[in-house]
Parts: sequence; C-alpha cells; structure tokens
Amino acid sequence: MTRKVALITGGSRGIGAAIARRLAGDGFDVAITHRTAGDRAATVINEVAAAGRRALGIRAESADAGALVDAAERTVRELGRLDVLVSNAGIAPYGPLEQVTLDEVDHLLAVHARASFVLAQAAARHMERGSSIILIGSSLAERVPYAGWTAYAMSKSALIGLAKGLARDLGPRGITANVVNPGSTETEMNPADAPEAEEERRLTALGRYCSPDDIAATVAHLAGEGGRAITGASIPVDAGVTA
Repeated sequence: MTRKVALITGGSRGIGAAIARRLAGDGFDVAITHRTAGDRAATVINEVAAAGRRALGIRAESADAGALVDAAERTVRELGRLDVLVSNAGIAPYGPLEQVTLDEVDHLLAVHARASFVLAQAAARHMERGSSIILIGSSLAERVPYAGWTAYAMSKSALIGLAKGLARDLGPRGITANVVNPGSTETEMNPADAPEAEEERRLTALGRYCSPDDIAATVAHLAGEGGRAITGASIPVDAGVTA
C-alpha cells in the first residue's frame, strides 16, 4: 500500500504534537515544523518512528513565507509525497485593544492567515485526489466571550473564509479543505490549572477543557476516509463553548 504523508506545522508540542502522534498511529509518515523547540521536536519525531513510520523535522518560522514553501517542498522531496497538510502553528497574544500595535497585527495575520494560505498553495501543487488541507482555527473565531482577543479572533476568522475558498478551488481535484476550531485546550499556552481556567470551563456546555487528543481525533477523521465528503466546513471541538 502507498504510504501517505502528512505535514503538520507547529508539531513539536501541544495540539500539533498530538496530531502528529495520532496520524502516525493511523499509518501516515509525518513531517513537522518547529521554530525553536528542537529537543521537543526530536521527541515527537522519535515517537513517530517508534510507531513504525518515517519522520521528518523541519525548522521553519511561520511568519517566513519562503521557509513554509521550503518545508512543503522538503517534505515531498524526502518523504516522497504530500497527502495531508495541517496548518497548526500559532501564537496567542492577549491585551487591551488600545495597546495592540500594527506590528503585532501584521505578525498575527502572517502567522495565522498568510501562513495557512502559503502552505495550502505550496501543498496543493503536489496533492492528488483524496488529499486534505486542515486548518487549526479557534472557537474565538465564532464567539469572543471576553475582551482582549480582538486581533487574535480576527486572524483566526480569516481561516474560515480561506477553507471555503480552498474547498471550491480544489474540490474539482478531489481535495478537501476544512477548519477545526478548538476551544480551551489543555496545553502549555493554556493550562487547565491556570487562575482563569475555571472561568473558561464555565463558558462551556460540558464544563471541561478539551485535550489535544480531542482535536487530533477530529483531524484524523477529516484526513481519513470518514472525511472524504466534508469540505469547506468549520468544525468546533470546544466542549460546547459556541453552543
């Protein structure tokens, strides 16, 4: 059988690492990008290899469009193909509207929206029928329940439009494109034992944080046979915060 290949940006920790492990368990060879966390990336690569899959770590800054194109090209060159792109790398700045600078806005849009567009464009050149593009968004793209997240919500909302456009552009080739919108998810960026965590839990219908594995399970569904008729969708995995 053909060994399928997935490229996951920001795959050295948190949601990205969980997706890498899950897709490796489902039979994908996996490439991940990381910015500075070389040791953690090596750990994920070793876990993928332990699952019997080929693994590749690529250092790439998501605000650097050229580095992202190179990451897609290197994935194809070293692993032979590219079937699934997961644009996951992100940042989460927070602060009063009056204090947000234009440089911060430009950086947010570069890391979230522009990077996802560049990656999708680069990956699509190599994708065959049955491939998929999965963008990791945020529940804040659908509901912003408190102040301080305006720029972040804007940058993640752009992914919804991007997925819908990609679905139309790539649908005739049999390639799907979707957004997965996590809610509060237990990671280093948003630990479930932080002082504000209880307030975040109260906003959900289930009264709990998501785990990175919850997000990875939905990504795996979209990347597999179960997702072949889903495209242009924005899928919440948020414990009901947008219910």
